[in-house]
Amino acid sequence: MAEEARLLLAAAAFALLGAAGSAIAQSSSEQPPKPDAQASKPDAQAPKPGAQSPKPGAQTSKPTARAPKKGPAWAELTAEHQQILAPLKDDWVNIEPDRRRNWINLAKRYPKMKPEQQQRMQRRMQSWAQLTPEQRKQARENYRRLSKVPPEKRGDLKQQWSEYQALPPQERQNGAAKKKPAPAK
Repeated sequence: MAEEARLLLAAAAFALLGAAGSAIAQSSSEQPPKPDAQASKPDAQAPKPGAQSPKPGAQTSKPTARAPKKGPAWAELTAEHQQILAPLKDDWVNIEPDRRRNWINLAKRYPKMKPEQQQRMQRRMQSWAQLTPEQRKQARENYRRLSKVPPEKRGDLKQQWSEYQALPPQERQNGAAKKKPAPAK
């Protein structure tokens, strides 16, 4: 695939994942520190002054490995969240727990969004729900790659994508087939 076509695909993925990406960023900044992070602090493991050491043979509490959480099942969501996340219902069981939490965090912010933002989010969720797992994986990778592009270049890519989207379908196919990568210098 030509580099320009890849960049256009990345721009599309960036647009599609815009709402989801901001939810991921915001949910990660809102999450409280994990208990393991507390235990890794040096002062958290140091014995308190005057505390006695455990007796030999006495049981001490050791951290146990926790089974990974599955995240809430669809039936466990509130009616409001089910309504907001309805486009994802059929695929909910296949969504990873962390991604479920991100979608739920997005649903929590949904009522505060402007109507235009709500409509855009619904359209994007519907589009996302129609993608195959491979297409979703590619879209996430494109989003990661595009998020590393400097903002000034992102604007150029968005402009190129808008111009591409404005082309009739026939020209898009013909243009993509005719464009060949520039020869390496």
